[in-house]
This record gives sequence, structure tokens and C-alpha cells, in this order.
Amino acid sequence: MKLQTQIPFIKQSDNLINYSSDLLLLGSCFVENIGNKLEYFKFQNLVNPFGILFQPKAIEVLISAAIDKKHYTEKDIFFYNEQWHCYDAHSKLSNSNKQELLSNLNLNLELSNQQILKASHVVITLGTAWVYRNIETNALVANCHKVPQKQFSKELLTVEAIVQSLQNIVSLVKNANPKATIIFTVSPVRHLKDGFIENTQSKAHLISAIHSIVKRGIYYFPSYEIMMDELRDYRFYDDDMLHPNSVAIEYIWEKFNKVWVSDESQTVMDEVDDIQKGLQHRPFNPHSESHQKFLKNLDTKIQHLQLKVPSINF
Repeated sequence: MKLQTQIPFIKQSDNLINYSSDLLLLGSCFVENIGNKLEYFKFQNLVNPFGILFQPKAIEVLISAAIDKKHYTEKDIFFYNEQWHCYDAHSKLSNSNKQELLSNLNLNLELSNQQILKASHVVITLGTAWVYRNIETNALVANCHKVPQKQFSKELLTVEAIVQSLQNIVSLVKNANPKATIIFTVSPVRHLKDGFIENTQSKAHLISAIHSIVKRGIYYFPSYEIMMDELRDYRFYDDDMLHPNSVAIEYIWEKFNKVWVSDESQTVMDEVDDIQKGLQHRPFNPHSESHQKFLKNLDTKIQHLQLKVPSINF
């Protein structure tokens, strides 16, 4: 008996992810879930240097600023609720110290520039087509930082506007790094604060826009469709009923791994997983002879793996 409809998957590219790859992951909180998996298995990656960015225009601003080597100054930040903020970045970068915020913004922008130039893969997860425009400056913001709603107007990006933004992103990346493979995906997180119908409309705009630009070197991974069509049950959601839970994240990661990670990397991933579980082990008696032997064996495994893959660092 077949109790599930499944999306057919095949390897998507000649440029698959391996332990020589460098990845840049940008976008919604779901891209951080994938980034955490890549980090666990010790792939080389940089995830959301400006924090979570939900909508395509915000990602375009970051990539453009990184490639143009923009330098953030005091005119680019503001003080609110006892902290300094930047409308281009997530609130996780906000800081009570003005200079620390500017330093972090410019450092992360430089890291983004370096990663774009050397990236083998750029993974971009779009969360929403709804955007907020600062009424005073007429500029779209990546994050409102809990500034009163009356200072912003809320808009739904048209499919055409998203297509243009994605084309700009692709052109910026490809002009700086022609060898980069770009993978778009749509976050399965439900943005119900916008409304049920509005969330569906938003996702539809994102999906339509992405599919209009998919071609050689630009790919789509169906994380949204996996959640909607294969995991059609609230038991795969977190307590808030909006975010995929750990089981769903693991399931979608396994599909991503199957499609985008090279077969020869799987053996190394198994070795990394074995070491990671060893590092997480908590003994009843840390001073026992058996545990000391366990640690010595674990250290030998690490050294052996690092000889094979020097980029791996525990």
C-alpha cells in the first residue's frame, strides 16, 4: 500500500557539492536549517552573514553591496529601543554600541564578498513576497526592527518585480564568479501573520518567478513542495504549527543530500557523523580508563579524517 505521493529526484548538476566545495547560503530561516546540516557534516560554507533575509530584494541588496564593496557608515544605521540597527540586516546584528554594529556590518560584508568570489554553490531560500517600505525614505527594508508599523507601507511584490530582482542577483553573482552554481528554493515556513490567502499568494509569486529564470547553472530545489506534498501532516510542524520540525528538516535534508551532494562525499559524511556523535558523548565517569581509551580512539579518527580532508576542522 502506498501511503504517500513522492516527488521524483535525480542528481541535478555536474557541479555537485563535495568537500572541496565552498557554499554561500542566503535567505529565510529555512536556509539556516540546511546550513546547520552542512556545518554538522563539516562542509565549507557561510550562512546568512547579515542574518535572516526573508524577501528577494533584501538578498539583492546584500549581494550588490558585497560585490560593490560598500562601506557602512553612521548614515546607514539608526538608534531605537536602546540599540543601533541597520535596515539592511536582521536584528541579530543589532548592537547597543554603534561602532560594533558598523564593524560587524562591514566585516560580514567583506566575508560575503570573499565567499561570492570563490563560491562553488550559492543557495538562496526565499521566504515571502511581502515587503515593507520605509515611508520616509521610500526604501524597502530587510527588517523593521519593531519600529512602529505606521512608519512603513506593506506591499506584495509582483511576479515581474521578483523576476527582475532574481535576474539582478544572478547577474551580480555570475559576473563576479561565472563558475558558481545557483540553487533557489522556497521556504516551507508558513507566514500566517500575513494571512492564509496572502501567504499562498506570496509563495505562488516566488515560485512563478523562480521558474521563469531556471536554466543551466540556475536550479530549483523543491523544499516547499516536499513539505506540502510529501509531509502533508501537522505532526511534521513545530509547536507553532508554522515551522517544519526536526523530523521534517531531516527529511528535506536527506532529499537535498540525495540530489546535490556527490556520492563520493557520503563516506566522508558517515565518518564525520561518527566523530560528531563521539564528541557529543557524555560519559558517566570521564576519568575512567575506558573513557580515556574512547577519547584516544576518537582523536585517532579525527586525525585520520583530517589527513584525507584537510578542510575539516572539529
